[in-house]
Amino acid sequence: MQILSLLQDYLIPFLIVLTILVFVHEMGHYLIARRCGVRIEAFSIGFGPELFGWTDRTGTRWKFSAIPLGGYVKMFGDADVTSRAMKEGDSHAENLDAGEHTGDWADGTARPLTEEEKAVSFHHKSLSQRSWIVAGGPLANFLLAIVILTGMFAIYGQPTTPPVVTGVLESSAAEAAGILPGDRIVEINGQKIERFEQIRRVVQLGLDAPLDIVMLRDGGRVEVMAQPELVTAEDNLGNKYETARLGIQAEGREYIRHGIVDSVWFAIEETASLTQATLQAVWQIVVGTRSADELGGPIRIAQLSGQVADISVVSVVLFTAILSVNLGLINLFPVPMLDGGHLLFYSIEALRGRPLGEKAQEYGFRIGLALVLSLFVFVTWNDLVRLRVIEYLVGLVT
Repeated sequence: MQILSLLQDYLIPFLIVLTILVFVHEMGHYLIARRCGVRIEAFSIGFGPELFGWTDRTGTRWKFSAIPLGGYVKMFGDADVTSRAMKEGDSHAENLDAGEHTGDWADGTARPLTEEEKAVSFHHKSLSQRSWIVAGGPLANFLLAIVILTGMFAIYGQPTTPPVVTGVLESSAAEAAGILPGDRIVEINGQKIERFEQIRRVVQLGLDAPLDIVMLRDGGRVEVMAQPELVTAEDNLGNKYETARLGIQAEGREYIRHGIVDSVWFAIEETASLTQATLQAVWQIVVGTRSADELGGPIRIAQLSGQVADISVVSVVLFTAILSVNLGLINLFPVPMLDGGHLLFYSIEALRGRPLGEKAQEYGFRIGLALVLSLFVFVTWNDLVRLRVIEYLVGLVT
């Protein structure tokens, strides 16, 4: 019963959200590739052995695979699912399912492509076409977030709390700065403030950096300087984390519905804000001002998926939009194996007038694979530490 409960509470919501995000991401690659005349050999949700699937009339194998942590679109001319170019002598056997390829010698190795095959090969398309095909996945994720937020703002409403201070915590940074109940915050560090949610984001991303705050009080403008303090907080799952606290409270949250045009604009604005916030947080981790312990992996995402599923459908939808932005952004990082790594190689190709040599690309993909695997191991370790699994295992052997 406990296993069934865990599946229902965490795994099933996680797999539903992840499948949607992966499908949209890979569909972005697929649609642009087809538009550019590339033959698609396989569209897979997941990696590893195929569980089930079907082949359409164009010869594309649509399938679900055993390891549901990602997916891929395999195009004609690819040596493997990382989109490495096939070269003469490569073997298809270890990378492709039966019937997914053409153009082999009798021993199963690749032969030179004919002109007709080059016309539908990804690696024989122009540099701009290849770049658009690779960028199509992340762009689809950003578009999904905009569509989700547009629908939410138009149908349910945009969560909005007036930026009016209704309470100030004792001995807090806000009290020290002279912020009073009734003050309306209109600007922080030159950024216009219209919602209390914006204040929370600025404070949390700024950590303990000083804030230049402009407020309206009794009809006049008041400017103060406040320095948030770093405190240890705990989320609903019992995970402790370090965050910045200014020490103010606000009330009166409501959901304001917008017309479709305004909803699109606010959705684009929110997507851009989420992107900027993610980049800023990642940079803070890189330079050491924010702890890398905040990074979470599949287990953490599964926990959050289950948690938001218990709250409401709207929470799940919003969580999906946030994850979609993060997935699109992470894939644009200039790391070989990721879409951003391919785009980096294409940028170098554009500057040099010719592609990088095969050895350089090979080493790049190996380094990228090592980085991706290392990050996966690290975030999974963080997840296990949060769940106190490591502490439990150590207790068994000591």
